[in-house]
Parts: sequence; structure tokens; C-alpha cells
Amino acid sequence: MSDKKATTKNVKKRNWGFVLYPESAPSDWKEQLQATGLPIAISPLHDRDLDPTGEPKKAHYHIILCYQGPTSYNVVKAITDNLGQPIPQPLESVRGYYRYLTHKDNPDKAQYSDKDIQHLNGFNLLDFAELTRSEVFQMKRTILSIIRELQLTEYSDLIFYLEDAGLYGEMEVATNHTIFFDAVLRSCRYKKTKMDATARITRIDPETGEILEDGEADGKDD
Repeated sequence: MSDKKATTKNVKKRNWGFVLYPESAPSDWKEQLQATGLPIAISPLHDRDLDPTGEPKKAHYHIILCYQGPTSYNVVKAITDNLGQPIPQPLESVRGYYRYLTHKDNPDKAQYSDKDIQHLNGFNLLDFAELTRSEVFQMKRTILSIIRELQLTEYSDLIFYLEDAGLYGEMEVATNHTIFFDAVLRSCRYKKTKMDATARITRIDPETGEILEDGEADGKDD
């Protein structure tokens, strides 16, 4: 056994990571992870990674497991063994490994979307460290994209969507910037109301120049 493996076996850490290959994992691997009750983050499927020679790597996920207190290697390895996966590795920084889930700090590697990160059992990145200004800004951009794509006009709908989607980091940012997002949503609501009103105008009376709304022309005298 190498010194590295021997050292890892003696380590106790709160947070662990491992790689999961879906082709060798049981079909219910996600349900098994959910059943542990641990806060867990699952990367997007890494299906575009290349090895140093340029050959495609096997599709895989990167997974973060978070315990309430320091936990031994053997306890975590029991989980990865049950799933038929490689041994786990202790994490020094959850935030750093979380960013690796999408290769955020590795522009030379295939890039994946934060929106495809899955969270189980209430995993929240903000439980581990304060977000940087840059990270908050990026989350704001993500939330604004959601508002535009879903054409949201109500703050409550935004919060419920973020919660249902498991976007807890974005939900935290949205609740910490209520005035900003409420202003954006009110503006969207006003714009939609104005467009709806404009859509009701169908034509202009050729004799008087009067704007006629739906149904008004039918009641006009011949």
C-alpha cells in the first residue's frame, strides 16, 4: 500500500469527495446517496473530459459528501464500496472542490453549467464559506437569466422556483438582495401589463381616427 493510501486511511474529515462512473454504478445510486441523509452536491455529468493524451475520459460525476463532524475514511469508503466506485478523498476546501464540479477555475478543461449541479438533503454552499463578490455577481446573473427565461413577474414565484430547483445558493442571494430583485420583477410586471394593453388595440376608426379595442367595432353603428 502506498504512503498516500495509508495516510488517507488514518484521516478523519467532515467533508469528502469521490468520483462516480454511472456505467459501473447501480441504477439507484442517487437514491442510495439521498438515503444517507448527508448534504450532498453532485456535479453535472462530465462527458467531455479528455486525458493528457487527448483521449476522451469515461463519463463520470464528482460528488461531495458532508458530515456533521470528522468522519473516518472507512465510514466513507463503505458508501463508495456499496456503489462500486473508487475510494473517497478528504476535502480541504468544499468551496474549492465545488468550483471544480464545473471546472470553473480550469479554463483549459471542458466547462459545465452551474445550473446542472444537483443538491441533495439541503446542501448549501453558503454553509461552508462566504461567497466572494464575484460569486455573488455570477449568481445574480443566473437568477436574472431564470427571470427572463421563465418570464417571472412575482418575487414569491422566483423564491419558490429556486427552492424547488435546489438552487439554495441562488436563493440565499435572492433573499439578501430583495430590493434589487423586487425592482426587476416589478419592472417586468409593468412591461408585461403595458404589452398586454397594447395587444388589445386592434385597429383605428378610419373616419374619426379613434383607437378601437376588441369588440368595440362590432357595436359601432353603420
